[in-house]
Amino acid sequence: MDDRQILDRPDEVEIDASVEKIAAEFRAGFEQVARIDRPAVTLFGSARALEGSKPYEDARSVGRLFAEAGWAVITGGGPGVMEGGNRGAQEGGGLSVGFNIKLPHEQHGNRYCDIAYTFDHFYARKVCFVRPAEGFVIFPGGFGTLDELFESLTLIQTGTILYFPVVLFDSDYWGEMVEWIRGELLTDDPEVALRHVLECHELRRAALEQG
Repeated sequence: MDDRQILDRPDEVEIDASVEKIAAEFRAGFEQVARIDRPAVTLFGSARALEGSKPYEDARSVGRLFAEAGWAVITGGGPGVMEGGNRGAQEGGGLSVGFNIKLPHEQHGNRYCDIAYTFDHFYARKVCFVRPAEGFVIFPGGFGTLDELFESLTLIQTGTILYFPVVLFDSDYWGEMVEWIRGELLTDDPEVALRHVLECHELRRAALEQG
């Protein structure tokens, strides 16, 4: 039972079987998350960015820098920006994680993931993007990228997650949204993206140690 069946044909859904399947997927996702043995950052962006393009190579640089800093890099496990981030993480000697999703027409997995898992349900996947992450770096993308962006901002606004930086990468692309996203950081510099997430992570750790 996938999301399309649940949403398009609710009268045909077997409730108990559907709930059991979703619960099993959350468990499987959490088991994969438990394999991440270090701080992690999640990168989002277009699946259509080609190798050699600016978004792909920027994500590759950011992924490599985080890996060199001892962090894991999580992506949606697909092509484009996701592949760039995972590839950079492996090139930097870090842990590269891909949480993919079954889609009817796209999103094949990339070959640069040390941990790879494919979800059936978007909501289980979303939780596993946030649960192990200390922050998001968001590259140019489409509706899926915007969905992840605004969901993360909503979690921050409601206090569901704390000390959680969201970095928008490529100020030309995101510039028109500045008035919508008060107080968030825009950058074109991989070092700035790295530094901002690391600084917020240290603040969060210090706050937790203080109780």
